[in-house]
Amino acid sequence: MERTGSRTGPPVRLSGLLAVFSAALLTAGALVATAPAAGAADVDLARNGGFEAGLDGWSCTGGSGTAVSTPVHGGTSALKATPAGSDNARCSQTVTVKPDSAYTLAAWVRGSYVYLGASGTGTTDVSTWTQSAGAYQQLTTTFRTGPATTSVTVYTHGWYGTPAYYADDLTLTGPGGDPVAVPAAPTGLRAGTATASAVPLSWTASAGATGYRVYRGGTKVLDTTGTSATVTGLAASSAYSFQVSAVNAAGESAKSAAVSATTATGGGGGDGGLPAHALVGYLHSSFANGSGYTRMGDVPDSWDVIDLAFGEPTSVTSGDIRFSLCPVTECPNVESEAEFKAAIKAKQAAGKKVLISIGGQNGQVQLASTAARDAFVSSVSKIIDTYGLDGLDIDFEGHSLSLATGDTDFRSPTTPVIVNLISAVKTLKAKYGAGFVLTMAPETFFVQLGHQYYGSGPWGGQDPRAGAYLPVIHALRDDLTLLHVQDYNSGPVMGLDNQYHSMGGADFHIAMTDMLLTGFPVAGDQAKVFPALRPEQVAFGLPASTQAGNGHTSPAEVTKALDCLTRKSDCGTYRTHGTWSGLRGLMTWSINWDRFANWEFSKNFDAYFGG
Repeated sequence: MERTGSRTGPPVRLSGLLAVFSAALLTAGALVATAPAAGAADVDLARNGGFEAGLDGWSCTGGSGTAVSTPVHGGTSALKATPAGSDNARCSQTVTVKPDSAYTLAAWVRGSYVYLGASGTGTTDVSTWTQSAGAYQQLTTTFRTGPATTSVTVYTHGWYGTPAYYADDLTLTGPGGDPVAVPAAPTGLRAGTATASAVPLSWTASAGATGYRVYRGGTKVLDTTGTSATVTGLAASSAYSFQVSAVNAAGESAKSAAVSATTATGGGGGDGGLPAHALVGYLHSSFANGSGYTRMGDVPDSWDVIDLAFGEPTSVTSGDIRFSLCPVTECPNVESEAEFKAAIKAKQAAGKKVLISIGGQNGQVQLASTAARDAFVSSVSKIIDTYGLDGLDIDFEGHSLSLATGDTDFRSPTTPVIVNLISAVKTLKAKYGAGFVLTMAPETFFVQLGHQYYGSGPWGGQDPRAGAYLPVIHALRDDLTLLHVQDYNSGPVMGLDNQYHSMGGADFHIAMTDMLLTGFPVAGDQAKVFPALRPEQVAFGLPASTQAGNGHTSPAEVTKALDCLTRKSDCGTYRTHGTWSGLRGLMTWSINWDRFANWEFSKNFDAYFGG
């Protein structure tokens, strides 16, 4: 998924040739120039160059860096940064310097293709690198600042597709720049109109600040360079307190005076009348396969949400969705329309929710025009009304969703199939009101993969479907009842620990769900962070049996995943970013396959949550 020819390999090493040339010069009595020694008044200007204070003062692309206790060169801590995809794990800081002055940059590094450099020098930017350092090796380079240069950026980075590298004891030696004072605390902090899950904030700029940190209840939740931000991932009908601080190279200011805000009521983004822990399953209603047909009236009470599989379009781009019961020639035991509708009403009387699921593996839906959008609203409404359903499940797979070239920000999508789907669902929500249940069942390719890749990428050439569900989820998060990503039929996906995780065990469900409940930078861009969803909006999806799909997870491993996410126990080597006792539950493909496997999946759910 990388653009062909967008990167060259590391530059050719010339060290051997230079060594021969230098020896010849020395033999001839030539003088060899050396880097200028630091003057008596020179000081080390790098902040936290030994990483003893973690990453304080440093910024690493894509969350690629972390401070580790081993291996170190000096002290008790060092930087470990891991390249991934199109991210070369660049860790940098901006340092105040004097114009027209000489500086020496040095660091101890370990790993393959590790770089050290400085940019913004005002003259010639410099870098140096090592091809392979099995033990710590010192890199050194020098530069002179331009006549108007007052700051430079120093950095380290690795190379694309290589393992993690380490850096320690980085120094920038030279004359110090004019003293930089810690900025004053921001003033004028105010909250705008809150939604059910977000509060917009704004404040007055602080002189000398290069950025701001936003705190919720005393805990930092985001960084920004502007004087406004929106805090998301909040619970509906809840009161919150916010503060802001200002930062620059000298440090962080005191926090501002606090401002309070209360989120709006949940509406359709609330619990939709679901129990605290819900079991979601797909019912093969319009077709049969090896699992056999299961009548609505025979679905056990374990299932809290029953998704009718599937409503499908008359053509890929028509937007006209149709649903009908499985024909008797294919499903000899299918019930009549009247019996089916009566069984739905009985389920609803027992507190269950029955939804129409649109799409599936074979139901490609592309709302590429406003006419298709309007047809979608009309036809889905007809299905909901005909069967008296509680809402809609969006199970767009395959090529239903993809991002147009240049559509690079999930917060403001421009691709018609994305924009029209969002508009259609909002129309349905407005029509049916607060009780409308909205769920989504995307594959990991369309959600968590967006942590590394989004659409066709900045250079083009990537699969445009990567992360394509993110703008839909984000735009509808206040209407969304439940997101249950399909943790199956998936390739390995990188988690927030910068490690790849593979389906089939507890580790995959833990890592993938942690991303949804923590939030993550999209395509490694820290300025474009997909905000966390509320735990009651999240479940994770699995095959009910080995026959149902790739990535089947044994009941014991499912229990491990639930223990880790809801109790922070039995997590293995992965470290979650929280504990979410309110995690909504599980989804499975499918009710039919669970029946085929003697209800193993649902029995395990009931045993865990006391159903």
